[in-house]
Amino acid sequence: MVWRGTTSITDRIFASLPYLMPIINGLVFGSYLLSRFPILQLLLIPLQPILVLYMGLGQLGRLLLFFALFMFVVRNEKIVHFIRFNTMQAILLNIVIFLCEVLRDLLGFIPNTGFAIETISNLFFVVIVGTVVYSMIQSLLGRYAELPTISDAVYAQVR
Repeated sequence: MVWRGTTSITDRIFASLPYLMPIINGLVFGSYLLSRFPILQLLLIPLQPILVLYMGLGQLGRLLLFFALFMFVVRNEKIVHFIRFNTMQAILLNIVIFLCEVLRDLLGFIPNTGFAIETISNLFFVVIVGTVVYSMIQSLLGRYAELPTISDAVYAQVR
């Protein structure tokens, strides 16, 4: 954990908001789990307005949001380090999610891998949700969420 000064309540809230992107992008992996356990869908109700807004952007809009966060938040040294760190970490989590989607799609070309794809998707979904919830809670508490490897890459990008 790096101590970079105190964080205000607004800094903590703004630092946790970028983590909504990875949780929404990670929902594609939850389709199997959510269909088997419909009660879990109740946990998604608070995300519904944000989900509609985010998906309404379209793929180009989501890509522009991705680059806008990187260019105007992460690279802007006038913004508090805590917010820039968490924004960059959310961006890297999005990249990891994208790579996991590519891996899942590649496995789909191999015959008789339905069960393996379902299992891997469930695993990815649980890991993504756990990581994002942990990161959001740490941000709201004013702490840096230290994720192995990802946080090291974030520290290299955000000075």
